[in-house]
This record gives sequence, structure tokens and C-alpha cells, in this order.
Amino acid sequence: MVDSAERIESLKAGTLAALSIFLAYCITSLGNYLLLAKEFQALHGLQVTTEPTELLRIAIATLSGFLFGITYRYVIRDDRNSHLNAGAVLAFGLVRGLAQVEIGLNFPDALLYAAVLGVESILLFACARLTLDWAIGLGWVKTFNS
Repeated sequence: MVDSAERIESLKAGTLAALSIFLAYCITSLGNYLLLAKEFQALHGLQVTTEPTELLRIAIATLSGFLFGITYRYVIRDDRNSHLNAGAVLAFGLVRGLAQVEIGLNFPDALLYAAVLGVESILLFACARLTLDWAIGLGWVKTFNS
């Protein structure tokens, strides 16, 4: 049975990963808007807006980060297996990224943009992993002990 100390550590890991992905997502979204959106709009006539749906995208990315943080803490445990660490990042990144690419398949003019978002997803979770590894190394977050 999981005790309250383990739940608190999971909450800390989830919150830290969520904050990490929130910041990374905001930075990459701004970069995408400034660099890619104008190029795609010029090439393909796509309309890119900053509607309130961007807040929903940020919320989804942040929630994904929270869930990643909790899961990552349980996946790595006390093992220092780089394959497990990278596998967790790839699993979350690919699920999120491939969903974006799949949606992009419905809009052939935006497929390259969707692919960029797919790669971005993997990078977001890599940022969260680095943040969690750093926090675990400092003792701010403890790994799950079975």
C-alpha cells in the first residue's frame, strides 16, 4: 500500500515536471509562432491565430507533464538504467507527438508543421526528465522505493 510520504513525493515530481513542461511549452510555442507560423501561412495560406484555445493547449501540455512526472518517478525507481529513463521520455513524447502528426495527416499542407510539433513533444518530455533527474540528484524528490 502506498503511504502518504510516497504520495507527496509523487505530487512533488508531478508538479515539478508540469512546471518544467509549462515553461518549455510556452517558449517553444512562442518560437513556433514567430518562426514557423508566418512561414507556413505565407507558403500555404494557413491561418494561425492566438485564440483562447492556446490556453487549452497549455493546460493539456501541463497536465501531460504532471502525469509524466508521477509516472517517471515510478518507472526509474532506484535503478539508474538509462534505457528506462529514455524509454519513459520516448513513450510519452511519441504518444503525444504521433497524435499531432496523425491530425496533420488530415491537412497535407500542415504535415510538416505537425511533424515539428511531434518532435517538440519529445523535447518537452526530455526537459521534464532533465528537471526531475536534477531534482532527484539534489534530493528534492525521492525515487519510488518498492
